[in-house]
Amino acid sequence: MVGKMTNQELRSLLDEMTLEEKVNQMQQLIGAFLTDEGVVTGPMQEMGLTEERAVLAGSVLGSYGAEKLKKMQREFIEKHPHRIPLLFMLDVINGFRTVFPIPLGQGASFEPELSERCAAVAAKEAAVSGVHVTFAPMVDLVRDARWGRVMESTGEDPYLNCLFSAAMVKGFQGEDIKEPYRVAACVKHFGGYGAATAGRDYNTVELSEHTLREFYLPSYKAGIDAGAAMVMTAFNTLGGVPCSGNKWLMRDVLRGEMEFDGVLISDWAAIEEMIYHGYCADRREAAVRAAEAGVDIDMMTGIYSEHLCSLVREGKIPQKLVDEAAARILELKNKLGLFENPYKDADEKAEKEIILCEEHKELAREAARKSFVLLKNEDILPLEKGSKIAYIGPYANNRHMIGSWSIIGESKDVTTLQEAVKEYDGNAQTVFCAGSPVLGDNIKLEGFVGNEVEEAPVRDCGQMLEEAVCAAKAADIVVMALGEHYLQSGEATSHANIQVPEVQMELFRRVCEVNERVVVVLFSGRPLDIREISGKAKAVLQVWMPGTEGARAIVDVLYGAYNPSGKLPMSFPYCVGQVPVHYNEYSTGRPCVPGKDKDRFRSKYLDIPNAPLYPFGYGLSYTRFSVSKIALDKECMTRDESIRAEVKVKNIGERKGTETIQFYIRDVAASVVRPVKELKGFCKITLEPGEEQTVSFTIDDSKLQFLTESGRWESEAGKFEVFAGTDSSTVNCAEFKLN
Repeated sequence: MVGKMTNQELRSLLDEMTLEEKVNQMQQLIGAFLTDEGVVTGPMQEMGLTEERAVLAGSVLGSYGAEKLKKMQREFIEKHPHRIPLLFMLDVINGFRTVFPIPLGQGASFEPELSERCAAVAAKEAAVSGVHVTFAPMVDLVRDARWGRVMESTGEDPYLNCLFSAAMVKGFQGEDIKEPYRVAACVKHFGGYGAATAGRDYNTVELSEHTLREFYLPSYKAGIDAGAAMVMTAFNTLGGVPCSGNKWLMRDVLRGEMEFDGVLISDWAAIEEMIYHGYCADRREAAVRAAEAGVDIDMMTGIYSEHLCSLVREGKIPQKLVDEAAARILELKNKLGLFENPYKDADEKAEKEIILCEEHKELAREAARKSFVLLKNEDILPLEKGSKIAYIGPYANNRHMIGSWSIIGESKDVTTLQEAVKEYDGNAQTVFCAGSPVLGDNIKLEGFVGNEVEEAPVRDCGQMLEEAVCAAKAADIVVMALGEHYLQSGEATSHANIQVPEVQMELFRRVCEVNERVVVVLFSGRPLDIREISGKAKAVLQVWMPGTEGARAIVDVLYGAYNPSGKLPMSFPYCVGQVPVHYNEYSTGRPCVPGKDKDRFRSKYLDIPNAPLYPFGYGLSYTRFSVSKIALDKECMTRDESIRAEVKVKNIGERKGTETIQFYIRDVAASVVRPVKELKGFCKITLEPGEEQTVSFTIDDSKLQFLTESGRWESEAGKFEVFAGTDSSTVNCAEFKLN
């Protein structure tokens, strides 16, 4: 195999390839089609694939394992006319075998640098297992908790998403993807997939171009600017055109404005789905539309392989489109160093040493601790070691806490909450009861077999409930481990009811009847409607799907070894009727504001509040902090100047703790309506009891720019407000002017 190729050598290789060879570089298949498992019947035949085409494929998805992939690569190269290696791609979302909190949980850390470290570990474990590309990060902006894939995003705020998008790309790729233990990142889903209408997966998206550009596109751009090697198309339509065939979106915006020159891949079968959208008449037309839009790789339809050669020869599409796509794919392989070493980092020995090593698990524990959000605490947490505590709920002894997209993670690697508590506080007074299954008979999960749904066979529910009630009566404190089933969030898990399953709520109510001192540890992949839980429980700790070391991290927080510091990256709605709900909304001509809240003719609900139950940026600590009024070093600035805003933050409690001071800006009047607040900066500080620290925020012209009526990113002169506080509901405000 030759060394890393020069641009001229790559061009020469491309010139030597036949049209069929180039087209099939644009075809991605599952690994079974290239091994002894694959036959030209069934799925392959339905895709229009032949063995001759399959052995020319450019990439494989869904396979991993050093020994397996090295064998597949070796056998493939031997058959290929130009000995061009395969790219191996896989969904490595929030970890490989060492699983970190779901991305939404990572967003709650407000610490992008931590996610960069987590992505680097995931890349290392994936790389030694033979993987070259991860389909991550997902940077879709999310505002609707009904959409199950909110778990893969870092939340509802464009600024925060941009920071995490760039950090994760850097974590996966490092400075050079050819380096050991690095994989190529794929930013997804371009674009606007998080705005699926009614929160229903795969649905259409209806966004004005202004909203798309100002709120949804920036996080993709941040990942691209960070060097992402790939971008994935979205399933949805924009402006009535499916993304995989949307020339304006892919050619003008992605390739032109964002200057992305990497590989563009479709999502699974998204090219074929343009037919079902009603945009293409058949597979042949779908091939034309996707190629014209600049989609380089067709994931699992066979449409390119089946039709592009004849379309070129008939003059229906120019060969230049095929040449450009094939060249980009070859360039990515070259950047990864695959022409020099087609196996890259695949190493059976390293797999055993690196995967799930103690260093990686310790990082998973740290990430989990920092992701937890304390939503409520009426002086009941932290718990005291040796107390008479009953741990009740289906997550009290459950290993399924890694999330539905942790496809390589294994539940057997996960410590249960019961095991973690006994490690820390093994006193005989602590009892554990499930009390109920995760799901009742009224909830069915589609597409899964029984052993994936429940960890163990469920005993008589009535008996389980009574055992739990008896345990609750005898306990001083009850810790209830409740929440969604891990398969209730993720792809294809849209829900109109975003509450804890009713079988668990019945358990919760019965326990609360016999013991008022209830702490809820809440597991979920999305914000839930927890009005009843919040109203009755003395404390609520949101732990998301916390990953491999989640249980030990929960114990760290419950018993006060770690003071919770997480902040909500996505608002928790008062009820599902509010969604999509987000803090950075536009005002209206009739806003519901203090002093006018009893006026019927205002933009409001008559039966529920406008505000979410818990807003973006919210999260408590075991200590308390005071934040002073904002001090500005001046009240006017020009575009060449800046203003410094300062607040003094003091720990007025009795424990050391970490607070995240958040700075928001509002443009009071502009050429287009501006949000009531926009996050523009934040600072995490750790203070001892009684300690005070000044936190400053620099406001320059870049913080004031937006997409104006003229269609340009620029600032406009006028009055602004800057807010500082511990969540997005802060009213701590100062005014300044831009001249």
